[in-house]
Amino acid sequence: MEDSAAVAGRLWDEWLPLSVRRLIAGALPGGELDARRLVVWLAGVHDIGKATPAFACQVEQLAQVMRGHGLQMRSRQAMGADRRLAPHGLAGQVLLGEWLEEQHGWTVKQTGQFTVAVGGHHGVPPEHGQIQALDRHPHLLSTHGPSQTLWKQVQEELLDACADEFGVREHLAAWRAVKLPQPVQVLLSALVIVSDWIASNPDLFPYFPEDVPRTSAERIAAAWRGLDLLGPWRAKEPAGDVQELFASRFDLPPGAKVRPVQEAAVELARGMDEPGLMVIEAPMGEGKTEAALAAVEVLAARSGAGGVFFALPTMATGNAMFPRLLDWLDRLPAPKGARYSVLLAHSKAALNDDFADLMRNSRRIAAVDVDGPEEREWRPSSRSRSAATELVAHAWLRGRKKAMLSSFVTGTVDQLLFAGLKSRHLAMRHLAIAGKVVVIDEAHAYDTYMSVYLDRVLSWLGAYRVPVVVLSATLPAGRRRELAEAYAGKATGEATDSFDAVAQAGDYPLLTAVTPGGTPTMRRPAASARSTDVELEQLDDDMDALADRLETELAEGGSVLVVRNTVRRVLEAAAALRERFGDANVTVAHSCFIDVDRAAKDAGLLKRFGPPGKADDRPRAAHIVVASQVAEQSLDVDFDLLVTDLAPVDLLLQRMGRLHRHQRGGEEQTDRPQRLRQARCLITGVNWNAPVPAPVRGSLAVYGEYALLRSAAALLPHLDGDREHPVGLPADISPLVQRAYADGSDGPSDWAEALETARARHEERRADQAERAATFRLDTAARPGRPLFGWIAAGVGDADDTREGRAQVRDSRESLEVVVVQRRADGTLATVPWLEPDRSGRPLAGLPLPTDQVPTALAARTAASCGLRLPIQFSYADVMDRALDELEELYIPAWQVKGSHWLAGQLILQLDEDCQTHLAGFHLRYSKSDGLEVTRA
Repeated sequence: MEDSAAVAGRLWDEWLPLSVRRLIAGALPGGELDARRLVVWLAGVHDIGKATPAFACQVEQLAQVMRGHGLQMRSRQAMGADRRLAPHGLAGQVLLGEWLEEQHGWTVKQTGQFTVAVGGHHGVPPEHGQIQALDRHPHLLSTHGPSQTLWKQVQEELLDACADEFGVREHLAAWRAVKLPQPVQVLLSALVIVSDWIASNPDLFPYFPEDVPRTSAERIAAAWRGLDLLGPWRAKEPAGDVQELFASRFDLPPGAKVRPVQEAAVELARGMDEPGLMVIEAPMGEGKTEAALAAVEVLAARSGAGGVFFALPTMATGNAMFPRLLDWLDRLPAPKGARYSVLLAHSKAALNDDFADLMRNSRRIAAVDVDGPEEREWRPSSRSRSAATELVAHAWLRGRKKAMLSSFVTGTVDQLLFAGLKSRHLAMRHLAIAGKVVVIDEAHAYDTYMSVYLDRVLSWLGAYRVPVVVLSATLPAGRRRELAEAYAGKATGEATDSFDAVAQAGDYPLLTAVTPGGTPTMRRPAASARSTDVELEQLDDDMDALADRLETELAEGGSVLVVRNTVRRVLEAAAALRERFGDANVTVAHSCFIDVDRAAKDAGLLKRFGPPGKADDRPRAAHIVVASQVAEQSLDVDFDLLVTDLAPVDLLLQRMGRLHRHQRGGEEQTDRPQRLRQARCLITGVNWNAPVPAPVRGSLAVYGEYALLRSAAALLPHLDGDREHPVGLPADISPLVQRAYADGSDGPSDWAEALETARARHEERRADQAERAATFRLDTAARPGRPLFGWIAAGVGDADDTREGRAQVRDSRESLEVVVVQRRADGTLATVPWLEPDRSGRPLAGLPLPTDQVPTALAARTAASCGLRLPIQFSYADVMDRALDELEELYIPAWQVKGSHWLAGQLILQLDEDCQTHLAGFHLRYSKSDGLEVTRA
């Protein structure tokens, strides 16, 4: 009890961000002093439930000693199943409540909001039914008969001592009038959990009598030094003009000027009444990320936030953002010797080279990583498999439930959405985000299912007064309003007009800001001077037509990006184009590559097609990149011509952002081939000759007919290839997006019936998504004073970065992830044979993977870097079950031990010497150039 209380005091004084301290302090009459007392006291009394017969009976030898002092209790066996009605957290909640009522005159309604932090300190606040069940079994808290009075006396003595020791006795009367907001109750619960976890670590707090003789102060001081928990970021609002700020924080090219949207973001952050939500809508390549980070520094300084969480839609975008975050951190002003905890938050973070380097090297930023699977037997059919990890610089902040407490986090948006999912230890996730500024990138990329969770998380972020920056190049106006209302609260009365204006605004770029409970304001900065006109043209969905057209367009050389909506169409197009242009002139990029190959593909594309001055290997001859949606986001690549399947209009615009992205030879683009100096986009993947455009089946499966037809209708005025009607970037971005996503079915009259039928199916699917997402969605914060009882009732249990966990916040089928290895002719296993040496020159190809022992660390990590997510064919229940049964036959027990943290819990897919295999009725073939090809066996 004393150790937990002492830890809570240190956490409050040295670790907790100022913003969190302010929020808790604002609910109490004595401000921050009261808040600290309350946190310390709750941590000190959190285990009072152990002073009960239901808990004490567990160790008979110790129970007998207590009986010798008059504290009678039945044996554990005699109590039977009833004992489960009194877990010590719930028992402590009840005892503390009774003490407040009997000794200090509180009512039942007043106690719960305080005592729930004790009841929920193992991750789940008690439900009303559990409380009522324990009320019907009082003998579990104090044995009936002569010793009942003694049990009560012991419990009251302990609680009296804590009230005196932690200085709350004289404040309890004033606290009776307090109504704690539910966000404050959540934070108090989380702080009790953290204090308990630290104080329960025997390495920091040795058990008596093993501990050396020392005072309590010496004991906590030694433990705190051993823990070495890094304090929060303490941002100071940057002085000077915006140009100076950007020049000092970012690696700007010589002579570069801050763009209007970047300047507006900083000025808006400085001018808000209090930090709140900011939505930045600006074109691709306009510097939204830098604008967000500059605004973050201002918002953190003004709010007292102690860190940043940068949420992105995919692991690939998270990996791309991570080094940019590190560069920004290195340029931030910091006291000498300051260190920050940093996390790359996704299931394969430990395989990221930048993160791995950070863990190995000593610098003022300390790395944090998620821990591996729990110690239990694992089989391929296990649904709780998670990616393996490696030891990190700050040992205590490892763990799926603790890692997000790091100050600076880059990761997938799933980690944020989990905060809206009823799950065990949810309070820890809330504590992790409550003290940060949250940045949400690519906000247009989230479907209805994910948006249900995102909106609920935004409502809690508003309740915590967390500053949020949302970024998008293509955000529908209606979605803009939904985001603002989710954060600020549903508009009523006159405020409705302000939110209506947000939903009707067609300006671009556009900045929208709103504070919790406030009304939104908008800023309309000018676009940067550079613009691009893109001529659109229909192209028949025919391989010969595609090859013939590209042969004409590339007569003088040049680079073409061909984007297909499915991996199957990528591979089919690549095969046809190689017959015409040769293997060396066609590159494939899609999601079905092993991780290490996918990273190499991205790096290769940047090296050849990246920005001028950074890309040093741009092909002089004709070259074609055939890619899936992986080309839409995160890669700063630049092509002379774009060919794309029809897609929702916002995604098409993202793809157009890879076309003439940079000036090559000035505004006239004179460094590009003569035929390709005008930006052009050819749209295929659809039968344009049908009465109503008919998208190919794969596109329908991915996006649905309604979104595709609305996209085609919005683009129709531009689709004749007429130079008089190009798509102007950025001028036409917002009008096209708003037209494609506006209410009603916009399109030619002869499309009306098809559009209405497609719309009905679309609305039915959206309603189904929203209904299913709401099943485990957290409720909004209830009125102040209402206890958190049942806060996560009917939840999902633990939520983490497993395939099952991710499926809880994304409306996608569960997918199988495997580690790809090769089985040699002699039956032994090895890493795949085409891998390049690592940064230190160590060979990685063909490393032995013995099956009778744990492979070497290098071989195991290399194998783990060859992870592969199997395509959708393996996501159907019957196929997945069959695949798991077959993978069970490849189960390697020697790799499931504690020392095998890279390979324990992984599904192993063994390729033969020709890099082929069979699985669940499919033939699988893998190549470094084309990735995974799947055909029916």
